[in-house]
Amino acid sequence: MSDLLERLRAGLPPEALITDPDVTASYAHDMASFCEAGTPAVVVLPRTVEQVQHVMRTATALRVPVVPQGARTGLSGAANASDGCIVLSLVKMDRILEISPVDRIAVVEPGVVNAVLSRAVNEHGLYYPPDPSSWETCTIGGNIGTASGGLCCVKYGVTAEYVLGLEVVLADGRLLTTGRRTAKGVAGYDLTRLFVGSEGSLGIVVKAVLALKPQPPQQLVLAAEFPSAATACDAVCRIMERGHTPSLLELMDRTTVRAVNAMASMGLPETTEALLLCAFDTPDPSADLAAVGELCTAAGATEVVPADNPAESELLLQARRMSLTALETVKSATMIDDVCVPRSRLGAMLAGTAAIAEEYDLTIGVCAHAGDGNTHPVVCFDHQDPDESRRARESFDAIMALGLELGGTITGEHGVGVLKKEWLARELGETGVELQRSIKAAFDPLGLLNPGKLF
Repeated sequence: MSDLLERLRAGLPPEALITDPDVTASYAHDMASFCEAGTPAVVVLPRTVEQVQHVMRTATALRVPVVPQGARTGLSGAANASDGCIVLSLVKMDRILEISPVDRIAVVEPGVVNAVLSRAVNEHGLYYPPDPSSWETCTIGGNIGTASGGLCCVKYGVTAEYVLGLEVVLADGRLLTTGRRTAKGVAGYDLTRLFVGSEGSLGIVVKAVLALKPQPPQQLVLAAEFPSAATACDAVCRIMERGHTPSLLELMDRTTVRAVNAMASMGLPETTEALLLCAFDTPDPSADLAAVGELCTAAGATEVVPADNPAESELLLQARRMSLTALETVKSATMIDDVCVPRSRLGAMLAGTAAIAEEYDLTIGVCAHAGDGNTHPVVCFDHQDPDESRRARESFDAIMALGLELGGTITGEHGVGVLKKEWLARELGETGVELQRSIKAAFDPLGLLNPGKLF
């Protein structure tokens, strides 16, 4: 420990090192439940690429594991510390280095908060679409590490589609540049995409070149109430089948609606079994909403209410954004699942989740990026009740098994981390895991970067 600290101090300013055990303990884990976390030896908060390189060279020389972190808003334990590790927190590397309206790119450091970037590019008439629910606090580096999504994915896609290039500090301290600043390019293997979603297991992202889009018109939102989740999912299928491209298409079940009302008095309709939110940011959103409203009615909606203005629309979106937080207030703990299925199987996914809730005698609320088939079943339980905690864990596994049975994936945007290691192996199969481990070994032969995650 003394040798580690001495070597780190040789290349870092004093304020970049945290050794107080009470403080380092606060960096030990992200927001996931049921995920083990170790005790870090030290927390480092670098401000420059050179400082990150110094940390990695030191870690390699002493064979000390390194756990990269952003804002720790993750939900899979991917940022959890391991015993004796260096926690490398990138939150101080928070500069927006460039915004180019001509090239439609932004160049940023990993600690830039998603919402800060979004507002900054808006000032140039540009738009950075990925918008996770935690966008006010989560960082771009964390978004890249977990390949985050958000409410707008149905139209604009996920983080991976906006990362053009990266600068990455490798395990031995070398600096790798991947990708490009150009609108297109196919030179060599796409290493940029390889790092997106790698959860800090292949290298430390220290700079990102991000694609931007022109800022769209303000969107308008329609809210449709349904007597069942099945009818709401039928409406989703009708909307997509008819070729509509909403800027978002979100679903909240009755449990979620009630939780949001209880937490924030939003006045959402508690009698509905499923609330579908659909938005358009087209030149004539009212016409698009009217067409979608007819499809919702045909699918069985009991009421369809389009927002009159952007302010009303934003209120509805706030309700959706706070869904996960609201469900956390239902019981003392939650497990937030992240299963994505083909849109055509969305109804089966929700029906199966309801059956699992009944089988395990638990409250499970579901909010979903319905246009993507990406569901977030949230298992609510009393963590002080051992039997209820056991049932919560078993129901979580049952939900993931259901997702795979329906042709889906165990994670659409939250990542694998610690929570879903076993399930990743089931989804990829033996050959898939073997090849992914080989890739990991090529970038990190000593296994120092975020050990114990993914595999």
